[in-house]
Formats: sequence, structure tokens, C-alpha cells
Amino acid sequence: MTTLAEPPTLWRNRDFLRFWFGESLSLLGTQVTTLALPLTAIHAFGASDSEVGVLRFLQLAPYLGLALIFGVWVDRARRRRVMLGANLVRMVLLALIPVLHWLDLLSLPSLLAMACAIGIASVLYDVSWMSYVPVLVEDPRHYVEASSKLAVSSSAADVAGPGLAGLLISWLTAPVALIADACSYLLSAISLLLIRKAEPRPDPALRRPVAAELRDGLRWVFGTPVLRALALIGCCCNFSMITVWTMFLLYATNDLQLGAQTLGLIFATASAGGLLGAGLARRIVARFPVGRVYLIAQSLLLLGPTLLVIAPGTWVAMFVLSFFVTYLGLGVAGVIIVSLRQLSTPQAMMGRMTAVFRTLLFGGGALGGLSAGLLAEALGARGALTVAAIGSAIVVVAVFLSPVARLRRLPDPALEA
Repeated sequence: MTTLAEPPTLWRNRDFLRFWFGESLSLLGTQVTTLALPLTAIHAFGASDSEVGVLRFLQLAPYLGLALIFGVWVDRARRRRVMLGANLVRMVLLALIPVLHWLDLLSLPSLLAMACAIGIASVLYDVSWMSYVPVLVEDPRHYVEASSKLAVSSSAADVAGPGLAGLLISWLTAPVALIADACSYLLSAISLLLIRKAEPRPDPALRRPVAAELRDGLRWVFGTPVLRALALIGCCCNFSMITVWTMFLLYATNDLQLGAQTLGLIFATASAGGLLGAGLARRIVARFPVGRVYLIAQSLLLLGPTLLVIAPGTWVAMFVLSFFVTYLGLGVAGVIIVSLRQLSTPQAMMGRMTAVFRTLLFGGGALGGLSAGLLAEALGARGALTVAAIGSAIVVVAVFLSPVARLRRLPDPALEA
């Protein structure tokens, strides 16, 4: 079985630290975009609830159609080059939005198109980075440590990002604030260029028809009980989180008239739960059965939205508590999920495994964003939040019945096929 009590050695891995630094910056910048893009649509063009839902859908929709194909390609290419290209494309597109705004050439259709293009570049990057980490971290015994460090960065960005986004939007307006994210992608690209470790070139002789390799990836994920459960439950969790987040943004902005700074403060304070969860995850997994930890963490994530529904009026403290509980569960569960995925998959299959997960996870998120806008228009934001909270709570049953909840320890690393 995998030993979890290994002393931390990744602090001596300079290439991993360079990647971690760049990834942390880009995650922080992404938080600015997450808040600034919908607020740009709302404030600059008076976008309706359904239009905001479409915007969120278009950001994530490329995962539904392209992730699997990109996953096959990534397994045939050097991942660092793909990640560099994706970061540079996102940098240019995000920098172009404020330029078009200044020139009075930005429209809602062009904003929607650019959001979709940014989403396509994000698909390429996301199916690459998780496959690239095992290249930098060769010892599988340190996958949990690597996952924990990256999860801490994600949670730290969740803490600092919304507050920073709220301030930048208040000072600069939403379109101009996107420059911060463009700069973060530039710095991330530079950090990738500084990595010295050579990435092995995939063997061209192992290539097969794209359809066959796609089937291999799908069979691997859906034929492995733990991976299948993680993928399907993750799809439901992402659907819930994006639906709740989008509907709360609409409810807080349109019904409660909360400003960008207040929204940023709510998300930043609540996201401390994710930072806490990611920071403690490694110790918790080492001490308690991994399946039990996963069950409790996912339950917190899925039950957190109920606090939004029972919150009276503009009781900001209850909003903060709801997202705090959700992010706390996400912080712990995320470390377990990424470690299980990496340990259960051989390196040659990593890109396709990641692509299948990204298709389901972000596909669920894309549908959640679209559903949020449609439900908010049909039922009102508060009524839609109630429906989303009930649906989210039902998923806890699936988590309890999943094979992941019965795991005692992390598995041994998968052998190469």
C-alpha cells in the first residue's frame, strides 16, 4: 500500500516549485475573471439572468465537446508546450476585452464568443497539467503532497481572489480588471519556460486511431469502479456548485443589491474553508480511512448550499458560512480525488483519463451555469436556489453508496499498460 508518512521532499524539487508558483498565480488571476466576466455582462450590457447563464455555459461548454479529443492529442505531445500555448492564448484574449471596451467595440455577442474561446484554451491547459505533474514528481509516494500543495494554492486563490477581484472591479470597472488575469497567465508561461526537466517524447509507434484511443480512455475510467464513481459524483458536484454560485450571484446582485466588494468579501472569507481543508487534508488522510474522509468532505460540499436557502434576507454571515462549509469539503475531497486519479492511472493513459474527467466535471459545470440562468428566470433566484439545494443534498446518497467511501487506504500506483 502507498505510504503516506513520507517526509516532504518537493521543497527540494525546483522544477515542481516553478510550476507550482506559476500555477498559483494563474489560479489567482482566474478568480478575477470568474467574477469580472459576468459583472461585465450585467453592468456593461444589462445582461438578463438567462444571458448570464449562457455566458457561464459558454465558458465551460468546450469541455463537453473537445476535452476527449484534446486528451488523445495531449497523450501524443509534450505537455509543457501545450500548456505554454494555452496560457498565451488566454493572455491575449483577456487583454483584448478591455481594449475593445475602451474603443467602444465590445458587445455582448463578442464577449460571449471570447468567453468560449478562453474556455477552449482552458480545456487544453487543464487536460495537460495533471498529466504533467507526474513528470515533475517521479515518486508516486509524493503525489498526495503535490496534490495538497496545488489544492492549497487553489484554495488560497479562492480566499484572496474574490476580494482582489471585488477591489479591482470597483476601482477599474469589470472589463479593465481582466488585465490582472492576463498578467497572471504571462507569469505562468514564464514559470513554465524556466523548468529544466526534460519531458519524455511520447513514442509515435504507440499511436492508434483517434477513435480507438478515445475508447481506451473511456473504458479505463468507466471500467475502474473507483474512477467511475469519482467521475459521476464529481459531475453532480460541479453541476451543484456552478448552479448555486451562478444563482447566488444573480440573487445577490439583482435582488439584494450587493456590490462587487461585498460579493468579493463573502467569497474570500468563505474560501478560507477551502484553504483550511487543503492544508489539513494530507494529515487527515494519513490518520483516518481515506473513504470515510472522502464521504464526510463530499457531504459538507453537497449540504452547504442548504444554508443559503434558510438564510433570512441579507444575513451575510449565513452566506459566508454556507460557502465556507462547501469549500472546506472541497478542499479535503479535492486532494483525495486528484491523488486517487493519479495513482489509479498509468502515465500513458493520464491525458485521456484527465480528459474524460474534465468532460464530465466541467460539462456538469457548464450545464449548471445554463440551468441557473433558466431556473432563476422561471422561479426567481431564491426559488431556484431552493431547488438546487435539494438536488445537491440528494447526491449525498450516491456518495455514501460509492466504492470510494469504502476505501481504507490509497491504492498502489497503477502499472503501465
